[in-house]
Amino acid sequence: MLAGLIFGFCLIASAGAETAIKPLSEVEWEALNPARGDQSPRAATLWGDRAGTEATGFLVRFADGFSSPPHIHNVSYRGVVISGLIHNDDPAAEKLWMPTGSYWTQPAGDVHITAARGTDNLAYIEIESAPYLVRPPSSAFDNGERPVNDLASEIVWAGKPEFGSPSTASAEPDLAALWGEGGGEALNGSLLRLPAGSGVRIDVAGPELRAVVIEGRVYVGAAKTALGPGGSIGTTDGDAVPELSCHDEDACLLYVRASGGLKLTTR
Repeated sequence: MLAGLIFGFCLIASAGAETAIKPLSEVEWEALNPARGDQSPRAATLWGDRAGTEATGFLVRFADGFSSPPHIHNVSYRGVVISGLIHNDDPAAEKLWMPTGSYWTQPAGDVHITAARGTDNLAYIEIESAPYLVRPPSSAFDNGERPVNDLASEIVWAGKPEFGSPSTASAEPDLAALWGEGGGEALNGSLLRLPAGSGVRIDVAGPELRAVVIEGRVYVGAAKTALGPGGSIGTTDGDAVPELSCHDEDACLLYVRASGGLKLTTR
């Protein structure tokens, strides 16, 4: 297996296929909403193009105490909290502060605010089509979707719900389905938990697999490239998915986007 540093991130190449590995320290930050200038949250694209037309995944960093004015987006999005506390809801709703590992969705056209509290507020955002634009409440419309706000404590896991407790932690990886069906090569998203010190090989039915570290330290491939929260891997060739392992001392949590179902093999 060959590893190299190209354009600020690693590429692991195997039999003509490539997996991009991007640590948080090497992402490029810019204004999420340039019209708001210095008041805008910062955004960093992990894959795709927010200004283009394709599906895209990106990070958003909010300042402590940030609160947006009421607004809508032209496209729906999904979000996972990486660090800090984030609120996303109707402008009149009571604050629901979502911690690390929480999941939410925001329908296109739905008026809402986003707020953050903490010294390092970071989230992963995913859209199925770009561009990602901000519009005033006067442009609101109902696209038929309804928002989701799932606190980390409310996520339903396929395995043991007590994963993470030192006395009862499962020795096996665990999945929590968030969206999509996963049949055939249909796109879907899930959370993956890895016990401390464990390793896993991921086989995916379709060609696409992208993963973002939410919590813990993950080592990627034979070179053991280290990724902390906000780091990502991605491939559009399912045969290029490298083995992942979790730091010996801390459990790991990842968001995984895949085309088709996942098969996890522990190492």
